[in-house]
Amino acid sequence: MAKEKKISPQKAEEQKAYNEYVKEVTPTHSLPKNMAKAFLTGGLICVIGQGILHYCSSMGLDKETSGSWCSLILVLLSVVLTGFNIYPKLANFGGAGALVPITGFANSVAAPCIEFKKEGQVFGIGCKIFTIAGPVILYGIFSSWVLGLCYWVGKCFGIW
Repeated sequence: MAKEKKISPQKAEEQKAYNEYVKEVTPTHSLPKNMAKAFLTGGLICVIGQGILHYCSSMGLDKETSGSWCSLILVLLSVVLTGFNIYPKLANFGGAGALVPITGFANSVAAPCIEFKKEGQVFGIGCKIFTIAGPVILYGIFSSWVLGLCYWVGKCFGIW
């Protein structure tokens, strides 16, 4: 049998006080509340995008050109809001609802530029611009290469 260590009453009291302090300062998160915030934030971004699509269509643009303009305008809005420190607050509120769409990707590229601009063009912006977005780009390109290779092999063997 293993020996149990005896803890002094003072140590036990300190441990209890510490555990209570940890409970007090640890933020509590409500999953339904966070999901609702993400849904509302992502939904708002989608509604804005849909509004841009409808506006472009009403101007006589075809579906593909309207989609391109929608993406460009959403990215521009995201970068401008990041510059005014509004998008990070939106992302803090909406979580994945703000970070998953194309606007979140634009924010992840613009934020390091703003943060590291004081270090100069090369060692600041040039070195840090893709700190967040770099892995996304890397794995996006790699996974599309793997899927393209699988598709090519499938075509060669008559699977697709």
